[in-house]
Amino acid sequence: MRDLPGIIAAAAGREAATLLLRNCRVANVFTGEIESADVAIYGDSIAGIGSYSRGAEILDLKGLTVIPSLIDAHIHIESTMLAPPAFAAEVVPRGTGAVIADPHEIANVLGMEGVRYFLESARGIPMDLFAMVPSCVPATPVETSGACIGADDISDMLGWEGVIGLAEMMNFPGVTAADPGIISKIRAAEGRLIDGHAPGLTGGMLNAYAAAGMSTDHETVSAREGKEKIRRGIYLLAREGSSERNLSDLLPILDDFTFPHMSLASDDRTALDLLRWGHMDHSIRRAVSCGIHPVKALAMATINTARHYMLRGKGAVAPGYFADLACVGSLEEMDVRMVLRRGKVVARDGQCVSFPGTPAPASVLCTMRLPALEPGMLRKRAVPGKIPMIEIVPGQIVTKAVLDRPAESAGFFEADPARDVLKLAVVERHTGKGGSAVGFARGFGLGKGAMASSVAHDSHNLIAAGVSDADMLLAMGAVGKAGGGMAFASGGKVRALLPLPVGGLMSELSAREVGGMIAGLNAAVSECGMKVEAPFAILSFLALPVIPELRLTDKGLVDVVSQKVIG
Repeated sequence: MRDLPGIIAAAAGREAATLLLRNCRVANVFTGEIESADVAIYGDSIAGIGSYSRGAEILDLKGLTVIPSLIDAHIHIESTMLAPPAFAAEVVPRGTGAVIADPHEIANVLGMEGVRYFLESARGIPMDLFAMVPSCVPATPVETSGACIGADDISDMLGWEGVIGLAEMMNFPGVTAADPGIISKIRAAEGRLIDGHAPGLTGGMLNAYAAAGMSTDHETVSAREGKEKIRRGIYLLAREGSSERNLSDLLPILDDFTFPHMSLASDDRTALDLLRWGHMDHSIRRAVSCGIHPVKALAMATINTARHYMLRGKGAVAPGYFADLACVGSLEEMDVRMVLRRGKVVARDGQCVSFPGTPAPASVLCTMRLPALEPGMLRKRAVPGKIPMIEIVPGQIVTKAVLDRPAESAGFFEADPARDVLKLAVVERHTGKGGSAVGFARGFGLGKGAMASSVAHDSHNLIAAGVSDADMLLAMGAVGKAGGGMAFASGGKVRALLPLPVGGLMSELSAREVGGMIAGLNAAVSECGMKVEAPFAILSFLALPVIPELRLTDKGLVDVVSQKVIG
């Protein structure tokens, strides 16, 4: 409980602040101003902004600008491939003070046990992790996940500490069709915020989705779509991830009316991209580079998000707010020099103050239960004419359904690297006795070799894409032996490997170590002709049957709009 008499006395100047920040500027997200003022902190809270002289501890900031610590409005931490402690160690020095996390990925592998591990692993990290209960485990019936979370499970988890609402309702066809199972999940969360996920939804179907209580969308990829969603009361999360970047497309709709209805989010960003670009600091820099006023961009990563998710005491530098702050040299550059949480310094000059990490228990390790990987599971008998295949859309996770004909050999379809057509395979990895499916994708540019990954949204079965069946099997086998992860094989050898033993999704190593291995994977595929950026991130989404138009799951090729297996 906060010491209100002490905070009031320090605010009025009758009592010394416990920490006084002197010689600084303050970014005001309420008015857009930059004020020259002292910041008086008492305990875990800001007591006052103005002229103060007394403090038990005084820090001379020498002209630095004090901003609220940053908030990511929507992230799957598992997609960084870092366990929560390693993630915090990387992003806190960049100014991140809170995230709205959807542990959907670990839930699809381990169910409620995975969510419990996720929350426990975050205890003691120097930032706030607010969790949304995964709503779609599995996301749809056209794939096999490792767990199933129902309405009763959702009701249970909504009572857990740190949980604030229901995560993205990805089964938008189920919502708009009033599917009884989906409706029961929505009803379990009544009175709580429910995040949405509605790629391309417009017109009457958008009305139906909003009427069901979905409050946000982070899948919007055009200004026209974004404006319609805001008109219907949907709050937009402008996303800058590793393979999905929509911020610049949405900023043109930003005006005095729409600004309060938009936040910044990362959704899916790998450890390598955290190292190369940053986290929410990067999103703010991107917004500023697109012409947005720096304080307005800052507000989209602080007060706007705090207000939408009802995070009391967060998002601003103001009396009574938590002393969750970052100090920067330049708002435009977001060069973070120091970070405070609840009035205590937790990071300086790019380094976190040490904090205890919680090691992963044995129950979340060794989750790869694969059937025997045999050449027969990669064969696809040739049929007359063209067949549906997946085409990658650069910079997006949506795909195009195209008709084309792969190469043919001895009565079977094969990859055709000369025409940029790769063989694609998904193998169920949760039970050890599940099925597999084969399809084709174009747009990677890979000339030889094969990629494999146990990160394959949303059910995280084993996915592979390649030119050679032998290399595909080799890469898939390497991922299985590592307990999960990513591998690239070429010429009968595993050229690069990233082990991800925590649920087959995350590593307990540092961001620098994991990022280095991701860079090694990218370098190996680039040497073999890969032309897309973040190839493993793109591969991970080709099994996601809730993003149009075409995907491959362990059950076959899926038409996302109809939610039917078509081959």
